[in-house]
Amino acid sequence: MLKYISKRLLSMVVVFFGVSVLIFTLLYFTPGDPARMILGDEATEEQIAKMQDELGLNQPYGKQYLRFISNVLKGDLGVSYVTGRPVTGDILSRFPTTIKLALLSTLVALLIAIPLGILSAIYQNKLIDNLSRLIALLGVSMPQFWQAILFILVFSLQLRWLPASGSYGWKYWILPSVTIGIHMASTILRITRASMLDTLKKDYIMTARAKGTTEFQVITRHALMNALIPIVTVVGLRFGNALSGSVIAESIFALPGLGKLIVDSIKSRDYPVVQASVFLISISYCLINLFVDILYTHINPQIKEQLRRD
Repeated sequence: MLKYISKRLLSMVVVFFGVSVLIFTLLYFTPGDPARMILGDEATEEQIAKMQDELGLNQPYGKQYLRFISNVLKGDLGVSYVTGRPVTGDILSRFPTTIKLALLSTLVALLIAIPLGILSAIYQNKLIDNLSRLIALLGVSMPQFWQAILFILVFSLQLRWLPASGSYGWKYWILPSVTIGIHMASTILRITRASMLDTLKKDYIMTARAKGTTEFQVITRHALMNALIPIVTVVGLRFGNALSGSVIAESIFALPGLGKLIVDSIKSRDYPVVQASVFLISISYCLINLFVDILYTHINPQIKEQLRRD
């Protein structure tokens, strides 16, 4: 098991450098001059050239990247062009909000998708199955930004049940969590249904029923536990997507998270903040996938035994 984790951590190092090259290259060739954005339109060419020299923007691509990656390895993610403060502090103050939103959204998705997916498999081609598939289709078809605006119009402006923006209490988290959660649930629901349908056709399910096991135990203990591998996989992937997909929800609902920070930083050409934020999300995504792989061994002992032999 330790050998497997060591291999995965080693592969994450390769991903680490690949992501750093991709992020830096994309921002390096992005149109716009950060020095001009900082100084404003009234700045002279001499002032802009001096600012570019101070920020190291006039150096070749290779030197800029080596400076960037060496600082990252030291734990220094740079200094914001706009605020002049270390980027690390700004990101760490925003990241808990994004994590909280992703966790709440995942909880909403699981509460919707798992029960409906199980019922769809049990009552295949019945009314509940058709309704579940319709819900999944609507959830995956509706763009998040349109869904978020629709929720604000209905529940905030018309019914006045929930606040439209901010993060001053538990009510403020309902609309953004449901917005992301419904989109996540559509994928998890379909995977749960398909996995349960496949598992319910196995011989050991028929054997359990023949032994007189109650239907509830057959579904929860035998079928669901053996159908969890693909479900856990897609939940882990969707949670990782929620960390990056929260950019839309945080912007629309004005949540002070990492997504909104990225959008604001892109507008102001604050490249160090953008680089560090995307980099942190990418590394978090890799760690989530590692956690999911380790979770497999606790769900299915055969996988753990296979890793031991390898």
